[in-house]
Amino acid sequence: MHAEIISIGDELTSGQRLDTNTQWISQRLGELGIVTRFHTTVADDLAANIQVFRLAIARADIVISSGGLGPTADDLTREAIAAAIGRPLVEDADAMAYIASLFARRGRPMPERNRVQAQFPAGSRVVHNPNGTAPGIDLSIPREGQPDCRLFALPGVPAELFEMWKATVGPALTPEGGPRQVIRHRRIKCFGAGESQLEQMLPDLIRRGREPSVGITVHEATITLRITSPGETPEACFAAMESTEATIRECLGTLVFGEEDDELEHAVARRLTARGETLATAEGGTGGLIARWLTSVPGHEAWYAGGTILSNIPERAAGAGVPAELMRTEGAISRKVAAQMATAAKERFGADYGLAITAFPALDPSAASPPKVYLALARQKGGVPDVAVHETDYAGHPAILKSLAGKRALNLLRLVLQP
Repeated sequence: MHAEIISIGDELTSGQRLDTNTQWISQRLGELGIVTRFHTTVADDLAANIQVFRLAIARADIVISSGGLGPTADDLTREAIAAAIGRPLVEDADAMAYIASLFARRGRPMPERNRVQAQFPAGSRVVHNPNGTAPGIDLSIPREGQPDCRLFALPGVPAELFEMWKATVGPALTPEGGPRQVIRHRRIKCFGAGESQLEQMLPDLIRRGREPSVGITVHEATITLRITSPGETPEACFAAMESTEATIRECLGTLVFGEEDDELEHAVARRLTARGETLATAEGGTGGLIARWLTSVPGHEAWYAGGTILSNIPERAAGAGVPAELMRTEGAISRKVAAQMATAAKERFGADYGLAITAFPALDPSAASPPKVYLALARQKGGVPDVAVHETDYAGHPAILKSLAGKRALNLLRLVLQP
């Protein structure tokens, strides 16, 4: 059994609004063991809506739509469904009475246009909406040579959709005795290698048709490996993933830094907390991005001592503990300045570690090799002050250069903190 989700509205197709309903519905369907094969977004155009519903009904066992059930002229869902299946719209007396009662309770006259919200394609079941004037539609649609298609049309207001799903749609799609199959996912987070390089390190895990399946996605150089498994229970799904996850961790080693919603700052926070140690930062080109990431972690006050942002102007850099003369002679992007930044941050805030990243160079597309950025980590090593400086290429898509450099700095610290 598989599903298609249809999102309706000009605000979605124009990019003015993000469609979060589809994501939420897909997750709920997966919990019921129903695979979503299609996401469709359509504008407020009647002909386009009719076409989309006809296609969805023909190819999906379950169709869930959101939006287009309001009272205005651009709310076309009920009309489109009726046309797509060749049935008339009929008024439901109970739905009409309920809509009228909502206006009465609010002490307002009901506009005549709201009567359209009580109209349903013939044969529909009404999905009660306890908090709005747009009831949902529940239809079973016969298909030649195939099982019936079950179609639910829900309003686009997320709070209303969520409640209607939990009260009506979810239970309607759940077989007696609970789902016969559920689908669960586990996400493994990695950093420090490219997507193709990482895939080569895995022994045939990302092959299509494999179970559990393993998908790979990349966001700003963080790689997510998503393990997906069907099973009779959530516990069975996760048990089926165990050997695959173990293989991933064994093959990738320290490239793996966390799971699910983890980011590098969470991995750093866990290690600092476990060791009872503290961190201070000094940032040039990232302009406080690393500090913002770190302070977004709950409880950061226990291990994040503070940070500074370094100016490229020598006299101003002195305020962050970098002597003006050093900045003038070495330049803002240099090993010595990186080392001084890290040392000054550690000392200024009395932290166990000082993590620094220098200013960023100007990009020159005609250059034979990429420019460099310097990362530095100051700490006590064997009771002696130690500063490690790392050189890294300032290369990649311009849109992610700042976050990529910041992640490389955090990853440097993470690897040092590894048990």
